[in-house]
Amino acid sequence: MLENCKSARERWGGVSEIIDRWLHSRQELLVRFCALSQKKEIAEGDAEAEENVRQLCQQLVDYVSAGHFEVYEQLIHEGKAFGDKQGLETARQLYREIDDTTDVAVDFNDKYQETDDLAALQRDLSQLGEALETRFSSEDQMIALLHTAHKNQLA
Repeated sequence: MLENCKSARERWGGVSEIIDRWLHSRQELLVRFCALSQKKEIAEGDAEAEENVRQLCQQLVDYVSAGHFEVYEQLIHEGKAFGDKQGLETARQLYREIDDTTDVAVDFNDKYQETDDLAALQRDLSQLGEALETRFSSEDQMIALLHTAHKNQLA
């Protein structure tokens, strides 16, 4: 039994590291997003702004991908391992909210990754910002439900 506790602690402690890296990535994404959002006007041909938008797109895709293909999967596994049926059901609802915001992020990336037409950027950043706010809130709830809630069981 002690071995099972030790391996569980090691396994789910690793999830904490994954989440920590991912949340750090979120912070970097927000810094770049805010820097672009604060610009009142972007002149046509502003190479620096164009590069910043491309970097935002890359960070956005990396963050969204890590959530879908690494973090959420680990959280679901953890919820299953602890038999947290109620947490898993709530997580499914949260995932639907998150999935809706993925469409907004992908659309933003598709539009701006390879373009220098930034005429609608501020409007699109506003829409992306609303989606990110929803996404971050849902992700935080999922972490609380399926990871933080089980920390005491690892001690």
